[in-house]
Amino acid sequence: MNTDKSREAFLWITEGDVVQLLSFGEAIAALERTLMLEARGEAQNMGKTHVAWGRGNTLHALGASVPGAHLVGTKTWAHTEGGATPLLILFDSTSGALKAVIEAFALGQMRTGGISGVATRWLARQDADELAVIGTGKQMLAQVAAVVAVRPLRRVRLFSPNPEHRARAAERLRATMQCCVVEAPSIEACVVNAPIITLVTRAKQPFLTANMIRRGAHVNAVGAITAERAEFADDLFSRCGRVVVDSPAAVRTLSREFIEHYGADAAGWQAVVPLSAIVAQRGTRPVDTDVTLFKAMGMGISDLALGIEVYRQAVAQGVGRALSHPQPVSPRLQ
Repeated sequence: MNTDKSREAFLWITEGDVVQLLSFGEAIAALERTLMLEARGEAQNMGKTHVAWGRGNTLHALGASVPGAHLVGTKTWAHTEGGATPLLILFDSTSGALKAVIEAFALGQMRTGGISGVATRWLARQDADELAVIGTGKQMLAQVAAVVAVRPLRRVRLFSPNPEHRARAAERLRATMQCCVVEAPSIEACVVNAPIITLVTRAKQPFLTANMIRRGAHVNAVGAITAERAEFADDLFSRCGRVVVDSPAAVRTLSREFIEHYGADAAGWQAVVPLSAIVAQRGTRPVDTDVTLFKAMGMGISDLALGIEVYRQAVAQGVGRALSHPQPVSPRLQ
């Protein structure tokens, strides 16, 4: 009898399976549970790394461990001009056995949107009912859906420098969201007096400045995740009552905005708070806070949080394709 656990079948979970198994509400709840574990030292990130080539192509890898769930995992993808095929790979934390391979494009969108949802829940004003979004690419819909999950929005404003992109994005939102959608003619018109602002672009030069933002606003900056990109100007920091990030280690090495502002200022970096600490405190935003800023770089704990939930649901519901491990082949002696 073969008792080698590493040879057991593993699950291949497709994009369609992920969408079937996980809602935004469930994604946000899974993220908050795992962020609580991180705050207690019971979940750990593997440092994010990437290498670039060609015209903006990048190969990424990140991961995490959640020992209490008996799972560890890594996500990897190549972001190229031709597209990307991200995969999240889950292993048993005790035996090292492969448990699942999850197609992770939809999962990545729900993770990136979901982490903004978590930040918005704890950092935005309770009465915030309007969202301004700069950027109308693939992440836009997930960002809006996640904020809708934590605040009852009455209006969403959209801006993209391309009017056709704006119009298509607005049409998509109107078809899926029960709120008013407005196409803004400029960045300034989009963000003026908005209580929640989300930046989700691939901009290489800052475009959001402090004087554009109303007092009491909350900003989610999620697009500039490599060092050649930037979305907000340095003067925004001077107005921030709270500066919160998903991964302090990642912003120290990969966020141009943070590196240029804090540099070698060790005391300044101490003001940068991990989102896990905010979730663990479970407090409300002080009423006299000017601006709150959340910077998301992407981290393995977020991907693993959703991967664990998807895997559990897949096993419980019999979803996913069970595949056998390939048999080891002995090397041929020459």
